[in-house]
Amino acid sequence: MGQRTSELTEKQREFIAEQKMFFVGTATADSRINVSPKGMDSFRVMGPNQVIWLNVTGSGNETSAHIQEDGRMTIMFCAFTGKPVILRLYGRATVIHPYDAEWKALFAHFPSIPGARQVFDMRVDLVQTSCGMGVPFYDYVEEREQLTTWATKQGEEGVHNYWQEKNQLSLDGKPTHIVEGE
Repeated sequence: MGQRTSELTEKQREFIAEQKMFFVGTATADSRINVSPKGMDSFRVMGPNQVIWLNVTGSGNETSAHIQEDGRMTIMFCAFTGKPVILRLYGRATVIHPYDAEWKALFAHFPSIPGARQVFDMRVDLVQTSCGMGVPFYDYVEEREQLTTWATKQGEEGVHNYWQEKNQLSLDGKPTHIVEGE
């Protein structure tokens, strides 16, 4: 059944590497709770207490606004094949934008994905596993290409314009700082 540790074990790191998707949960003290599914080869374990993930352009930008105000983040992986496992990472994260000094070094850990807008750098302070026996089996077919196709068609300027129009504020009006200087 469930276990708690203060850092990722090698076995947990291997489990994460096998997963095709994960879920991110964030909130501030006075915001809606946001849970987002993620995929696209966008997650890296940097060490026993550090993970990073690449966030690409989407219809909202809740995670960024929440992390800049509060910092708390939960990441969840669950096995859809094989042995039933749920793995949660709890910790505090920072947001790195393309205009930040750390961007180039962290972005280098990922494939170049059109529309990349932030890297989240999370310091893990609790790792929890649970059984996952209630999670159904699903087969991975392939990645969806629509988001990459959309961002490629928009081009860098079009994506930047989209950020200005759609990604600067959370649902609760909290700033995301996606555009440098704003």
